[in-house]
Amino acid sequence: MDLIKIGKFIAKCRKDKNLTQLQLAEKLSVTDRAVSKWENGRSLPDSSIMLNLCNALGITVNELLAGERLEKEDINKANEENLLSIIKDKEDSDRRLLLSEVVFGTFGIATILPLILLGALLEIEMWLRLVLIFGAVVLIVPFALFLLWIEQKTGYYICPHCGYRYVPTYKSVLMAPHYFTTRLMKCPKCGQKGWHKKTINKSENKSERE
Repeated sequence: MDLIKIGKFIAKCRKDKNLTQLQLAEKLSVTDRAVSKWENGRSLPDSSIMLNLCNALGITVNELLAGERLEKEDINKANEENLLSIIKDKEDSDRRLLLSEVVFGTFGIATILPLILLGALLEIEMWLRLVLIFGAVVLIVPFALFLLWIEQKTGYYICPHCGYRYVPTYKSVLMAPHYFTTRLMKCPKCGQKGWHKKTINKSENKSERE
């Protein structure tokens, strides 16, 4: 998705409506700084106000995401391109989140493991040993839950029976036996239990079909 192109299009449509950034911002209940970020291609309008923005500018959502006015014959093509672009953006975002999970996980192990080792191996008073071990436990629980949240939010799980791809609930991911990112869960479509593998892609690729 070309944010620079979208930003220039927003700016042009705003000027065509004889609106300042502040006036447009007031119509949408946002700050003029937010409008400036859109027009400079630094961010995309939030989905919750995208429709109101389009109404204010007299354009469609497809035109907004395409960054240009569309003729009737171009609408279907724009629909497909915008959908593909949104999917690609989500997949790229999910990849970055999964990478952050690895980084945070490595950092957590490097921080928490020494506390456990110090508490277990050092010849120290019992109260200090308990403080070190308890401190490690206090750190590891919220840290592990946060990493699990990242895993649950990113990508999809694939049912080994029917091939259905879905985003499970946080509870089902938390309670599922697992090895790495493969989890024993029940498919919400076919209802069968199995080892569901993690994937970033929403659509099925050729190698998986074969």
